[in-house]
Amino acid sequence: MNFLDGSLYPENQQPLIITAAPYGPSWVPADFPEDIPVTMEAQIQKAVDCYNAGATVLHLHVRELDGKGSKRLSKFNELIAGVRKAVPKMIIQVGGSISFAPESDGAAAKWLSDDTRHMLAELQPKPDQVTVTVNTSQMNVVEHWDHADIVGTSMEDPAVFNAYKEMTVPAQPGWVEEHIKRLSAAGIQSAFQCYNINSYESVERLIRRGIYKGPLVLNWVAIGGGMDMPNLYSLANFVRALPDGAVLTVESSMRNVLPINMMGIALGLHVRCGIEDNLWNQSRTERMSTVEQIKQLVRISREFGRPIATPEQAREICRIDTFYDSADETLEINGFSPNRNGGNQGFLKRAA
Repeated sequence: MNFLDGSLYPENQQPLIITAAPYGPSWVPADFPEDIPVTMEAQIQKAVDCYNAGATVLHLHVRELDGKGSKRLSKFNELIAGVRKAVPKMIIQVGGSISFAPESDGAAAKWLSDDTRHMLAELQPKPDQVTVTVNTSQMNVVEHWDHADIVGTSMEDPAVFNAYKEMTVPAQPGWVEEHIKRLSAAGIQSAFQCYNINSYESVERLIRRGIYKGPLVLNWVAIGGGMDMPNLYSLANFVRALPDGAVLTVESSMRNVLPINMMGIALGLHVRCGIEDNLWNQSRTERMSTVEQIKQLVRISREFGRPIATPEQAREICRIDTFYDSADETLEINGFSPNRNGGNQGFLKRAA
C-alpha cells in the first residue's frame, strides 16, 4: 500500500468498516454473563445490537445451550438464517475454525477434521465470507496476556489456560487450496487470516497461480504466540507488502485491541473488536461489552473525521459476491504487478 501526500486525511480514506466479534468461543458464559449470548434468540439479537451500534461485518461463531462453542453445522445454518432475517444487509463472516474451544476442562483445543471444515462451503444460507488461515502455525493466544487479564475468568484454571497456550492452526497447502476452491465455487469470499508476512506471501502466490480469483480481503492478526506482535514495526512491514487494492482489517487481543485499532483508523485501514478479542476497558477496571467497544470506535473514528461505512459501502469496499475469470484479472484489479510473460517464473508456474 502506498501512503502518498494526504493519505491520512479522512476525505482520501475509505469509510471505516467495523467487524464485530461478539461470540467469544474461548470464554464461557460465566466469564461475562451480561454479554455472552447463549440461546439462539440472544445470539441473533447480539448481531442486531452490533449492527445498530455501527458494525457492518459480523464474525460468527455459535454456542450450544450448555454454553460451549458449537461444532454442529446445523447450528451455524440456524444462526446465519436468523441473522439474515434480522439484519439482512450485515456481512456475515463465519470463523473458519468453527470453534476451537476445548471439549472439556484440560482437553486440547482441537480443530475439526479437514473434511468437516470444507463443509463450511455448504452452509445454507451461505455466508458472505469464511475466514481462511494460510500456513500451519502456533496459535498461542495467551502469550502476551497479563495475569490480570484472566482474573475472575475460566482462564484462571491452569488446565484451560494450557489448552489455549498449546493450540496450533492446521492449514497445510493442500487443504488451503481445496478450501478456497470450494468456497469460491459456492460464491463465498475467502477472508484471509494472515499471521505474518509469510502467510500473506503465500496468499499472493495462490493468486498468481490462479487458485484464488477474487478480491484480496484480509486480516492482519497481531496477537503474538506464532503470529505478529502488536506494534508499529510489524504493522508497517505487513502493510508495505500489500497492493493498493487490498482491504485490510487489523486485529489484536486484550488491551492491545484499542491502540492497534486506533492505528488502523488513522491509517485508513479497517478494524475489528469484540469480546472474542478483549474483555476489558483500557484501564482494566471493568469488562467492556462488544457493543460498547463498537461505540467507542465509532466515536474515535468520527473525531478523526472518518465516517463509518454504511452496509452498502462495506459490501462495495469488500466486493462481496465478486470473483474474477483469471489470475491476470485478479492481479490487475487488486493492484499487483502482473505475472511475467514467458521466461522462468520459478515457483510461480507449475510444471506441465
